[in-house]
Amino acid sequence: MTIFRCVGCRQPLTDEVESGEPVQGPERPAGHAIASPRMAAGTFKVSFDARLLIVHPDDLPGVARHPDARRLAGCCGPSGLDGPNLVCSGCGAEVATKESDCWTDNYVALIAAAITDEPTAS
Repeated sequence: MTIFRCVGCRQPLTDEVESGEPVQGPERPAGHAIASPRMAAGTFKVSFDARLLIVHPDDLPGVARHPDARRLAGCCGPSGLDGPNLVCSGCGAEVATKESDCWTDNYVALIAAAITDEPTAS
């Protein structure tokens, strides 16, 4: 198990998480419904280029919405197209991008360069 922390202030950003695989969800919901989360709660997946870590949206108690409302654009949730939209709740550093609009997948991508990991005792 691992807890990801802000590289700047060491604030815990995630709950305990472990490596996992994306959930093979059903087809996109109709209309303006938000898709099921791409990752199961308590899991993360490193992106193919190792620049992002994909996590379940509910596994991030140490983040807050970006103070710039332009970063939160979307009709049903943030689209993630306007740059990082989640910040460390400790120091305000940009740490992740949440996508959860009706036409996107539903996940949070932690920026690998903005976080550090801390293994926990199992």
